[in-house]
Parts: sequence; structure tokens; C-alpha cells
Amino acid sequence: MSWSLQAQTLDTDEGDHVLVLGRISDDPRAHYEQLKPLLDYVIPRMRDVGISEGRILMARDAQQMASYLRRGRVDWVTETAGTAMRLQDRAGAKPLLLTERGGVSRYHGLFFVRRDSRIQTLKDLPGHAVAFQNTASTSAYFAPSVSLLDNGLKMEILLSPMDRPSPDSVGYVFARSEVNIGTWVHKRLVDAGVVSNLDWDNPLRIPSAFKRDFRIIHRTPDYPRALEMVRGDMPAKVEQRLREVLLQASQDPQAKQALDQFFRTTRFLPVDAASQQSLDHLRQGVGMVREKLE
Repeated sequence: MSWSLQAQTLDTDEGDHVLVLGRISDDPRAHYEQLKPLLDYVIPRMRDVGISEGRILMARDAQQMASYLRRGRVDWVTETAGTAMRLQDRAGAKPLLLTERGGVSRYHGLFFVRRDSRIQTLKDLPGHAVAFQNTASTSAYFAPSVSLLDNGLKMEILLSPMDRPSPDSVGYVFARSEVNIGTWVHKRLVDAGVVSNLDWDNPLRIPSAFKRDFRIIHRTPDYPRALEMVRGDMPAKVEQRLREVLLQASQDPQAKQALDQFFRTTRFLPVDAASQQSLDHLRQGVGMVREKLE
């Protein structure tokens, strides 16, 4: 599946009978295989609200996905919380449900340093370098950036791990993977790193040989693990039925394999008051990150 194929899809008139599931992807072929089984499960259960066909549309980045949502080319998107809040701000997308993946519905980011570091709290980070994952990561970019900005700290992007920030700013650099983050901290290329608590406990992401030389200096607030979002002008009857189908899926043996392929989803959950509060805080923080850092 190429981007040219995606562009051709945009030239067709989808019609009210089609439900389009979108995904921001750097690997469309792999993600298509993860999305298709759940879409195939959902569509037959949507016929009573006029939906008879499902399609998948990939976007290169959040900006392109926001455009698809605004233009009604995508109806439903699955995303992590930080990017979901960007789509809410940029395209008026609405949270439909929380997504529990691998039995986990909430997670947080962890700032860590070497055990022999003099850094004890976030307030000690000015003049030092922190490794984030990438600009799409909730736990290893948005959440830690919000924590730093909430603490009144200035941030500046670095050209590389070898670059140094000004004494009154926290420098940050993107390492692309959790393994790189751990390696850069361990080799003293950067002074601190941030990963999710899930990656911290996964020796494939943070090797045990490294972890015993690290200590945690700060935990961000908890945020929903992932969200199902829908376009803001989705017809109410379609939105309600999609919510019902997804909420019931974890109780249906026929959905088990499709859910597992859908990023190891174990169930969908209503957006409760506590989750909405954390999303509101994250949404404000994402706006602050965009304003001050991007």
C-alpha cells in the first residue's frame, strides 16, 4: 500500500454507507494488517445504522490526519493520548472510548538518570540534556515536556546528543527508540532520559544491565494508554452504534483475534471522569508544547 494509493482513495466519494478507519503510519502495510480484522468485525454490526462497507486510510503524520478528519475522509482513528489531543485541537475530533492494550489502560513517563548523577529532581535539569523518543510519543515527549513546562523550566532542542544547552534551559534530543534512550544515558551522552513505565519494566527496551545503574527522579501523571477518536461531525446514531460494538467486543469470542491484532487491545472502556480530567490537562499541555517548542 503506497501513499499514491492513499491519495487516489481521497478522490472517491465515500458515501454515508462507508466507515473509514484511519491511522497515522510510517509502515502502512503492517498497520493495514493490524487494523483490517477489527474493521471486518465491526462493519457487519453497523448495518442497522446504514454502514455496509469499511475502508482504511493511512496518513503520514498528525497534520495530514487532521486534514482527513476535517474533510470527513476519515471517521474513526486509533491513537495514543498525546496525538489524540492534537487531533482534537486541530480537527475537532472527539474521544469515543479508552483503549486498554495488553491489560493496561493508563501509563506514565519516567525521568531517569545514572545512579552517580547529581541530578535529584526536575529543578536540577537546566544546563543538562534529556533524551526523548520522538514527537509522537505521549509518555516520552508530550507528558515529560508538560511536566517540565509546568515546573517553569525553559526547554531548547539540541542538534545532537553531543550538543549542550544553555545553563538556564533543559536541552532535549530525540533518540527514536527506548533502547537508544537507555544507551545514551548509560554512556553519558545525555544526562537523563524518559520512557514509559511499561518500557522501564521491559528488559527488551531497558536492558537489566543498564537499569541497575539508573534511578528514577520523576514520574509524570498517569494518562490513558490509547484512545479511539471519531470525527466531530459523525452522525450521532453511527457514533453511538460504534461505541456499543466496541464496548461489547471484549465479551465476544468472535472478536478475540481481531482485538489482539489491533495493537494487543484487551478491551475498550468508557471515558470516565478521571480520564477526562487527565486528558483535559494533557490537551492544555500539548497546546503549550506546540506554542513553546514547535
